[in-house]
Amino acid sequence: MKTARCPALFLTAPSSGQGKTTVTASLARLLQRQGKIVRVFKTGPDYLDPQILQQASGQPVEQLDLWMAGESYCQQMLFDAAQQADIILVEGAMGMFDGDPSSADLAAKFSIPLAIVMDVKGMAQTAAAVVTGLANFRSDINVAGLLANNCGSDRHRELIENALPPHLPLIASLKRADDVTLPERHLGLVQASEVTEQLERCFEAGADWLETAGINNFISALQPVVFQHPEIESTKLSRFELLLSQQPLANKTIAIAKDAAFSFIYQSNVQMLQELGANITYFSPLADRQLPAADALWFPGGYPELHTRALSENHALLSELNTFFEQDKPILAECGGLLYCLQTLTDLDGVSFPLAGLITGHGSMRGKRGCQGMQTAQLPEGDVRAHAHHRSRSHDTPAPIAHGKRQKHPAPGEAIYRQRHLTATYLHLFFPSNPDAIAALFNPQFATSAFTQTQYAKAPEDEINAKTANKIAGISNVAGE
Repeated sequence: MKTARCPALFLTAPSSGQGKTTVTASLARLLQRQGKIVRVFKTGPDYLDPQILQQASGQPVEQLDLWMAGESYCQQMLFDAAQQADIILVEGAMGMFDGDPSSADLAAKFSIPLAIVMDVKGMAQTAAAVVTGLANFRSDINVAGLLANNCGSDRHRELIENALPPHLPLIASLKRADDVTLPERHLGLVQASEVTEQLERCFEAGADWLETAGINNFISALQPVVFQHPEIESTKLSRFELLLSQQPLANKTIAIAKDAAFSFIYQSNVQMLQELGANITYFSPLADRQLPAADALWFPGGYPELHTRALSENHALLSELNTFFEQDKPILAECGGLLYCLQTLTDLDGVSFPLAGLITGHGSMRGKRGCQGMQTAQLPEGDVRAHAHHRSRSHDTPAPIAHGKRQKHPAPGEAIYRQRHLTATYLHLFFPSNPDAIAALFNPQFATSAFTQTQYAKAPEDEINAKTANKIAGISNVAGE
């Protein structure tokens, strides 16, 4: 079995809001300043943190999720990263044991040591008790120590350090400082492109603090983790290899909405479309007056509610979109894209604006109330792993053709609408989980071909995911295009 060795560290926390992204980005910047190649991964479905971590590290940032992507996909991504990186950092989501699968599950699966990031404001020795409890909660994890965030003084640091058991050291501490705080927005962190200079100041200040705190000694002592290449049976062509041989999206141009209103894009999704043969182009529903020449459109999620007036007043593009829709060309609209395709959207100030009107119905914001969670999008083309995360609602919409299937709960998930060749839903799809369904979604002719009905050699899902990851890792990253 092929293996690759590379030092790795998994940054987790007792809960959200502890400063994981701040610490991970600061550490990535410190290591980058030292000339190291740093590969950072983010667990779970997340669009904003990877943008920030990519800016901090100067390297592409991918998602790792055992449910959404599959174990073999994650294994392949880590194996590939270990071959070219000097160190791998993984930032967890939520709390260490939250979710199914959790950060602890992923760390245990790949034997990555964990550093617990904790906001220690308002506590001292209790921080040691919390860390000890987390470390002892499961026997299959390896907690390397504590990264204390928001530490008030040297005395504060000493109290925590002296209370920790010898096998759980204080790795480093970040003192309270406004210049080491990432800006936030109503769904989490802001998009990196909006505050580049502010983020740079934060990265540099955080890196300085960590260096002063002596984290270099800890990093230098990290032992390499052995990452294995996933085992894949090669006795016959897999379903994915057959799909690639057909190039179902060859000679198809897919135009992706990408600007301040629409930016929630997994780069793995874009790379998957390219691997299936598609040409990719981008356009801005905010700034462009014409759609690019394209065979299909993809409106990903984002923040249309922050740009409703500008989107509504771009009459030329809305007219072009309606013409595209009437031509029965494929359109995928996810979350914010769904809102854009409704008749109206009421923004955060309670003002309603007319939008595309491709689907009857209206959208409105819900303040802090929201919906999030993993679901399977049960499309006519096939099941695709997905997630939901929104603080809006749609109403007076047509009957859905299907719903998402929740991981554990029997209640129906998010509605999936189909009007002509428009597919619209609150779900964010992870394309590599079912490449042939995605090919059929963007090329309906492929969905009815004899090939899709008779020639797939059924392969286990993990085998498909591993081969998908391998193909994605082998083509150029398109972040920033």
